[in-house]
Amino acid sequence: MGKSKSKHRESIQSEYARVASETGGQAFTDKDTLKGFEDVLEKVICGSCASQPETPSKRPVRQKTLNVGTFNLYNLVLPNVTYYETNKYSPELYQRKKTWIARQIEQMDADIIGFQELFHEEALREILTETPDCANANLITANPTGDKPTVALLSKVPVLNHQIFTEFPEKARIDMEGTDIPLHSFSRPLLSVDLALSDTVECTVFVAHLKSKRPIIPEDADRSDPVEKAKGQARALLRRAAEATALRVILMETLQNRKRPVIVIGDLNDSGLAVTSKIISGEPPWEKLRFAQKQEIWDVLLYSVKDIQARQSYGDFYYTHIYNGYYESLDHIMVSEELVAQNPDRIGKVTYVSVYNDHLIDETLSYEDMKKWKSDHGQVVASIRLES
Repeated sequence: MGKSKSKHRESIQSEYARVASETGGQAFTDKDTLKGFEDVLEKVICGSCASQPETPSKRPVRQKTLNVGTFNLYNLVLPNVTYYETNKYSPELYQRKKTWIARQIEQMDADIIGFQELFHEEALREILTETPDCANANLITANPTGDKPTVALLSKVPVLNHQIFTEFPEKARIDMEGTDIPLHSFSRPLLSVDLALSDTVECTVFVAHLKSKRPIIPEDADRSDPVEKAKGQARALLRRAAEATALRVILMETLQNRKRPVIVIGDLNDSGLAVTSKIISGEPPWEKLRFAQKQEIWDVLLYSVKDIQARQSYGDFYYTHIYNGYYESLDHIMVSEELVAQNPDRIGKVTYVSVYNDHLIDETLSYEDMKKWKSDHGQVVASIRLES
């Protein structure tokens, strides 16, 4: 069987690609009745050889599923502490918020979660302590000062080390027509954490929260003036684009010429097709480039799990935020080529993506208001099957 399997592998992979293409990219997984579509094709092509006993050397690789999630906490602040000038949680409201967050974390059932909009680490630790599956998990928070939101990472797998970025790398600074654009730091810190996914596989996870679309308007300006609004939106976009560029520069140092997976988690405050998101992920190679040139691009490319899921199913229900009737996908998980099914040298692949957005309300259609203890973002979880 081993020789036949080797002899017909190219035919199997070619037929797999053809059928996947004709079905719109519909995936066949090991959950199928006959253990995966490749096995089905092998039975068709190899005939009786597929029914022979499998030799010990051809036993399936032991696989492990890793769930990776992102969670915007929507201002997790300790009770009776003022934030954003006038806002404050009463003890009762704070308890309701903790209970709701704990329930969402339990539903996510993730091994790794990137958090955004965390003011006080103590508040999140209280929640995790009361959540049985997370009580012993590692929690790393980027510069928790309490006076402004930051990001954090929860990990149930071993943490090797971490790094916090507040300033842009020198290479990321942007000039226009010879004039330096004076944006040199992240509005929220960027967190990078190295994890041991298994005895042989290490991974680098980035947690990011880029500048929102909220206009940046000077205090002495008329906030109702349409021109001031437009200028404020442009300022916000410039900052978000500068932060995306800085993140891309940092990612290049981690991705280039390294055979270890990279995952980016976070609220990027833009859709997957937005320019800022494409700055972070990189652009796929032009179809007619030479293979060697494509390999160089693939090496530093990131893939959105939203797109991976869309190619595997007939429905697209991925939205994580609703504002003024607009359904948007602001919360992202991106993976490097080591976790993409189409890569023959992969060490794993994204198999499923879940979005927890039932609590979001379209206030243009409903009289119900968003409860203050809930997040105004949906949560996303990507299931990754490791193959080594």
